[in-house]
Amino acid sequence: MSKVYLSLGSNLGDKQRNLRFAISEIEQRCGKVELCSSFYSTSPWGFDSDNEFVNIALSITTALEPLALLNALKHIEQDAGRQQNAKSGYEDRPLDIDILFYDNSIIDSESLTVPHPRLHLRLFVLVPMNEIAPQLMHPILHKTIKTLLMECDDATLIRKM
Repeated sequence: MSKVYLSLGSNLGDKQRNLRFAISEIEQRCGKVELCSSFYSTSPWGFDSDNEFVNIALSITTALEPLALLNALKHIEQDAGRQQNAKSGYEDRPLDIDILFYDNSIIDSESLTVPHPRLHLRLFVLVPMNEIAPQLMHPILHKTIKTLLMECDDATLIRKM
């Protein structure tokens, strides 16, 4: 079994319901949800939108290999109503699930990069992660989540719900 950390976000529809749906589906399709952070309201990051996000972090244990897990998570996003757009960039979405860490693995493939390459730049990832795994060590940056949070200069507004 592998220990995996995920970041989940929603800014369309009933956001908390979308995240609860995702938690339930992850439990059914991917593995055991071990820890779930509080829900956080956050401003959009990387694009302009009138829709605030709700974000959480999860710790799961899974028997799925990384690409199989990614595939299962993409299906959960689609089942929640996410449309994959051909354009690049960020946009509003009912559900977004990112693999942040997969054990201590470093993966750099065409379809998956782990650890997530921008997690250390984003408060909406670091604040929920700090709640559930402050001492988790980033295998490339060699810093804990707590340290990455203290060093992050992201000015995005975030509040615990």
